[in-house]
Amino acid sequence: MNESNGVTSPLISLREVGKTYLSAGGEFTALANVNLTVARGGFVVILGESGSGKSTFLNLLSGVDRPTTGEVHVGATAVHALPEREISAWRGRAVGIVFQFFQLLPTLTAIENVMLPMDFCDRWPATERRKRALALLERLGVADQAEKLPSTLSGGQQQRVAIARALANAPDVLLADEPTGNLDSRTSAAILELFAELAREGQTVVMVTHAEGARKYATQIVTLADGRVVA
Repeated sequence: MNESNGVTSPLISLREVGKTYLSAGGEFTALANVNLTVARGGFVVILGESGSGKSTFLNLLSGVDRPTTGEVHVGATAVHALPEREISAWRGRAVGIVFQFFQLLPTLTAIENVMLPMDFCDRWPATERRKRALALLERLGVADQAEKLPSTLSGGQQQRVAIARALANAPDVLLADEPTGNLDSRTSAAILELFAELAREGQTVVMVTHAEGARKYATQIVTLADGRVVA
């Protein structure tokens, strides 16, 4: 966090961001002229219908895709300008991603799934990884499921394990792509409250969803329509 004359720099900044794809039918604009700043510790909910540009927004934040125009900054990193050889390593350190369908590896136990990002990025000493993974599962309320395979867990338990995995490398930003879309309403509310609690503790969370009920948990709400910020 950079401070000068009492002004705190945002953790995330998008400046005049646009993304255009080429298809058989011609150019398709997924995002256009998006300007947005997000403070550290915010819980940002990006609302919009299917096709509004929500997934493209997350892909640009995580460096999975590059903007056609504009700039994407996360912390001190100009994500849009990172060389291809550096982008995966940066993403592993700086970004945690939670998916709608959990994406847990079925042959690994819950704790092994959480340890996996640490193994890939060599983020923590090998002797500390299991202890850290267990602490995260404890924080998420599923430590008692640590040695179980994903197939034996409920949807809500799998999502909590997936969130623990996303937090494994202490990322600057936690990105969530429709994380409650495969859950019942009660479990969805519990996951949203969990994200809000993480934000209160200082974790920056950006979630895309079409669920209007997410509004009450957010510190910042952005509505996308046809690739543009409309509210």
